Amino acid sequence: MKASAFAYARATSVENALELLADQGDRAKVLSGGQSLMPAMNLRLISPELVVDIGGLAELRGIAVKEGILTIGALTRHVDLLKSTEIAVHAPLLADAVTHVAHPAIRNRGTIGGSLAHADPASELPACMIALAATIIVRGPGGERRIAAKEFFTGIYATAMSPQELLVAVELPVAPKGSTHFFHEFARRHGDYAIVGLAAQAVINDGRFADLHLGFFAVGDRPLLAGAAGKLVNVAVTPAVLSEALSALADELDPQEDHQATPAMRRHLAKVLLVRCVAALLCRPELDAGALV
Repeated sequence: MKASAFAYARATSVENALELLADQGDRAKVLSGGQSLMPAMNLRLISPELVVDIGGLAELRGIAVKEGILTIGALTRHVDLLKSTEIAVHAPLLADAVTHVAHPAIRNRGTIGGSLAHADPASELPACMIALAATIIVRGPGGERRIAAKEFFTGIYATAMSPQELLVAVELPVAPKGSTHFFHEFARRHGDYAIVGLAAQAVINDGRFADLHLGFFAVGDRPLLAGAAGKLVNVAVTPAVLSEALSALADELDPQEDHQATPAMRRHLAKVLLVRCVAALLCRPELDAGALV
């Protein structure tokens, strides 16, 4: 199947892209890397009247660090994240996660902004954004808006952006001293859509979590910043404490059933990932006993 007929416009600047979007409203779609948009159009899941190509806007590319903030332009490709020294040093969770995004051909074209705007609940990068306390920067007719990542994703393929707005950048606080991270996903094959995944960022002091953000994905209609993390912060993590956190996590999950897994399977795998995450980050393999889940 091929896409239905559409008009095409190549934006010459961010301002020009916004003018095109303002004129067409929800009849237009933005093309960046195209790795999510084009398959959806070819399957006729969406049928825009106008495709606004922003791929040539150099102003939306690049990675920079200034005053404790890591800024990533929306058109920065996945492969650029993998090659970046700044990402490796200041946001290593993101570097680890990108290796799980599809396959090299996709990573060579796909962009961070496209992934976030697409808002696939099984995608790795949205979960990383909530775990890293990112700020999503969008621009529209009313000017620039800054949206906390945990508020940006509103449902399946849905975000807090309006059709007239454009995602232009992402800001992340640089990883603080003593921080560490965990990333793992269950998938049938490497590069396939995740069945369940977890992106975690933590600060550890004297064998305890001083801070812990757990970003689960493929467990609901959007990435989940798990409140269960609060059960594990500033306490000595014992099997009993971990069991309480697992119960709290189970109450938060709202997994869907599809051809890959049942809700019960997803709940079980999410709990497995939490146990593995805690054991790995605290360097306490005895916690990963299996009997807890």
